[in-house]
Amino acid sequence: MEKKFKVKVDESFEFDLKTRDAYQLDLLKLSNNKFHVIQNGESFSVKLNKADFYNRKYIITVNRITHTIDISNQLDQLVKEMGFSLGSTKKSNNVKAPMPGMILSINVKEGQEVKEGDTLLILEAMKMENAISAPKDGIIKSININKNGTVEKGELMIEIA
Repeated sequence: MEKKFKVKVDESFEFDLKTRDAYQLDLLKLSNNKFHVIQNGESFSVKLNKADFYNRKYIITVNRITHTIDISNQLDQLVKEMGFSLGSTKKSNNVKAPMPGMILSINVKEGQEVKEGDTLLILEAMKMENAISAPKDGIIKSININKNGTVEKGELMIEIA
């Protein structure tokens, strides 16, 4: 079954996309965060400025214009339709790998105090750098990964007390 997503751009425009739509892009990766895209014969310079993978929020610049992108998957949409808020009452102490990848940097140390949203590490997955953020305020209890090491989906990376 193909995955479907709602993509909201700058709180103004909304698009319904499918996984195959992304694979049909004429895209050339220029660096870790810069891309060249051709869509309908038009050329675009795209830069990924910030990626919050867990919350599916991204800030990109397209041809010198910056946009905020919010992506919701089918589960997000169902939860919203039901009037609930996903994960609003309990936030996990464990930060697990959302997908297989390589650890490019670890930005925290054991015993360090962090605030919700602070970048804990950078995970390279599917040729993209993903900033993995703290799900809540706390203190880093343990770090179970190494720089340049690899992780599998669901693998425990960091524990927060």
